[in-house]
Amino acid sequence: MGTNATTHNPFAIINAEAQLIATPLPMAVYKPSLGERLKNQVRGVLTRGIDRFRAPPPRSVVHIAQANSYADDLAAIVRQQYEHFRDLVPLAGKRVVLKPNLVEYHPDKVINTHPNVIGAVIALCHAEGASEVIVAEGSGHWRNVEFLVNESGLGDVLRKHGVPFVDLNHDEPIKLANLGLLTKLDHLYIAKTIATADVIISMPKLKTHHWAGCTLSLKNLFGVLPGTCYGWPKNELHWRGIAESIIDIALTCTPHLAVIDGIMGMEGDGPLNGTAREVGAIIMGNDLVAADATGARLMGLPAERIVHIALGAHKRLGRIKAEEIEQVGEAIAVLAQDFELPPRFEKIVLPAETTPVES
Repeated sequence: MGTNATTHNPFAIINAEAQLIATPLPMAVYKPSLGERLKNQVRGVLTRGIDRFRAPPPRSVVHIAQANSYADDLAAIVRQQYEHFRDLVPLAGKRVVLKPNLVEYHPDKVINTHPNVIGAVIALCHAEGASEVIVAEGSGHWRNVEFLVNESGLGDVLRKHGVPFVDLNHDEPIKLANLGLLTKLDHLYIAKTIATADVIISMPKLKTHHWAGCTLSLKNLFGVLPGTCYGWPKNELHWRGIAESIIDIALTCTPHLAVIDGIMGMEGDGPLNGTAREVGAIIMGNDLVAADATGARLMGLPAERIVHIALGAHKRLGRIKAEEIEQVGEAIAVLAQDFELPPRFEKIVLPAETTPVES
């Protein structure tokens, strides 16, 4: 994956031993030169041109596997799922980064991607001959990620498989041209571990979300932007629009595979304060829009009305219509449930039969 790094990077690490600059340059202090402004304008024109000719993946395949418990042989389950994706997303010889949803740790809540699901995907990558496997996250809440990793049980899984963890909040930022421009930002600073990966696998927990409707493989991408650049909880992105930010990130640095932990989901006031809801599913897909649309339908949510999923389909990031998705494994109807909706749901989704306005 190219980095498109430019000479001006206010967040760059000065040398191998240096720490990341803790406080980015205030927007009012840094004023781009005339040449930079002209380059940004040209880049915007080119990006809009790319946008018009963008095509969704040649095939949008989503597999739903039944998994009743985290004690099941999850490694065998994801291996069976991956048989449908080996040609679409090869792992052999690749540097693979797994991006789980690791937000906060509360022993009585199902907030994070379960460590056993992460362990199963690590085992899959090793079995397929990946050259390197890394687990990485940039939590939008807790800054003590070492505590979060260990208390959640992920640390034991990482030690078992000999896999490192990278805190993306403090990873070196790489400046990439924003290929979405929905937030009006010319560039996004993406964590280097993500920007240089051969394969990125987004591994969220199946949850409702009080601002986004639901949080799945697309919303999970907030964690690839360093907190040292965007704050906690990535304030700049919230100010510029959650749906717009999600799709800008996804278009700029598109993951190759989604693996959604839906064995135990969260309904109601997610992503932190909802109630556990057993679904018994793992969802795998090579098209994140299609995978998230499927996840929404498993929760009984109208995928076409979830703003960021609909916007992703509108921008041709992926497919949202059920008839255009190659659904394999269990049928949605077998495992679908009607989740308790998050607060103010009707105010945060699109009106019925409405599509996003052309950008």
